[in-house]
Amino acid sequence: MRLRTVGAIAIGVNITPTYTTIASSDLAGVVVQQEAFPTDPAPERTFNRIIEIIRKFSEQGSIEGVGVSIPGLVTPATGDVIFVPYFKWRDLPIAEKISQSTGLPVTIDNDANAVALAELWFGRPEVRDARDFIFVLVADGVGTGIIFDGQVYRGVRGAAGEFGHMIVGSNAPVLCSCGNDDCWEAFASERAATARYQKLSGASSAPDFETLIERALAGEQEAKTALTETARYLAIGISNLVVGFSPEAVIVGGAITRAWSLIEKALTEKIERSVRRGVPSARILRSSLNGDPTLVGALSLVLASKFGGAAAA
Repeated sequence: MRLRTVGAIAIGVNITPTYTTIASSDLAGVVVQQEAFPTDPAPERTFNRIIEIIRKFSEQGSIEGVGVSIPGLVTPATGDVIFVPYFKWRDLPIAEKISQSTGLPVTIDNDANAVALAELWFGRPEVRDARDFIFVLVADGVGTGIIFDGQVYRGVRGAAGEFGHMIVGSNAPVLCSCGNDDCWEAFASERAATARYQKLSGASSAPDFETLIERALAGEQEAKTALTETARYLAIGISNLVVGFSPEAVIVGGAITRAWSLIEKALTEKIERSVRRGVPSARILRSSLNGDPTLVGALSLVLASKFGGAAAA
């Protein structure tokens, strides 16, 4: 069955360490308007710009709410940001500030939780039908969203799923956002992949991750090696999640999935070797979300909560 679309009804705000994107969408998640700007480390400047764009988009539709995706620890029940390591933002009542300034209800969550919710809402049928799965978001960091019994598991104060900081080795290619060199994020993130490429190629600086993917898909060996090595470390963390949680599936999302044909073998072979015999394994799937997954996640914070029971004509 297909959902009815009725124009712009939700606004999503996706805050990343580099850019903040705001979009309005219809009930099916189709973007109606979109605008982006460089994220300012000063929270007041970033959120004043967000509020300005939300007000503009609100004039073009009947907006039911705003969803905000944040790369850090948040408390969804209160809408407060606990800590965003990239900017050292702490204890910010973001939902309250946006709601008071726009008159709209605001839902906020960690970016990986939001994307996991989007997979549950918009993903492929085998994911929507799964009761337990883990979403692994590979970006500037590595985040995980945990779905138990069809619901996002957030833990105390929304702090569940911070597996990007579990220790998987030492002397990583880059420092984690927390400052350590032994975290999963420091080995398996986009930043780790581009640092590996810079070392392998002897380049004076690391390329952006999209450029690295393009070079790998074009056949450049250093780029392919950097991605497959990153996939192996990604697989180490996923193996730990499979052993610890025994989910039905693990879904990998982020720009790295564009190179799925190059990384899938390295990813699955490592997981198969790491998960002990007799322990149930999980399906390892590529995210099927279209467009920017964290932006879709931000929109899903509104759509899933308000229209989860919507029926199609």
